[in-house]
Amino acid sequence: MSIASLTLRPATAADAPLIAAMHAASWQATYRHLLPAAFLDDEVDAERAAWWRARMEAPGGERRLVLIAELDETTPAGFVCVERQADSPWGVLLDNLHTLPAWQGIGVGKRLMCAAQDWARARGEAQLYLYVLEGNTPAIAFYERQGWQFSGAEPDRMGGVDITALRYVYPLDAA
Repeated sequence: MSIASLTLRPATAADAPLIAAMHAASWQATYRHLLPAAFLDDEVDAERAAWWRARMEAPGGERRLVLIAELDETTPAGFVCVERQADSPWGVLLDNLHTLPAWQGIGVGKRLMCAAQDWARARGEAQLYLYVLEGNTPAIAFYERQGWQFSGAEPDRMGGVDITALRYVYPLDAA
């Protein structure tokens, strides 16, 4: 399949299980060297399912965009979630950008990121920000190739372990 057959569609609450499954699969493939195997193998599926169910049913959907990328309108390839945060000094949060491993490198992530940027621009926003796990060098390299700039690090906790989340920003006038 090629990027020519890629479509982006808005997610609904009914898509929560699909988004959760893609999110878990992405973490299981990407975070193997960063998070405990027990969390990735035994807990992440249920944890992401509960998280996405609650998020997609939560009020405030007008402040967020969740898009699902599909190849040939049937094969899920990834998703993006971008959300306006109240009182954020860094702009709009690009909270999730995941391309399933089988579809990485063909432009899915870039298309999802551009859609998030367009959504934020249309709302008059000046900047996006995201967090990426320290040690996730492929994602860091991807963001830096797209023009994102490192702006700080924050301690966090994930899968029962302490981690460092690196914050990157993207000025929307940079496009």
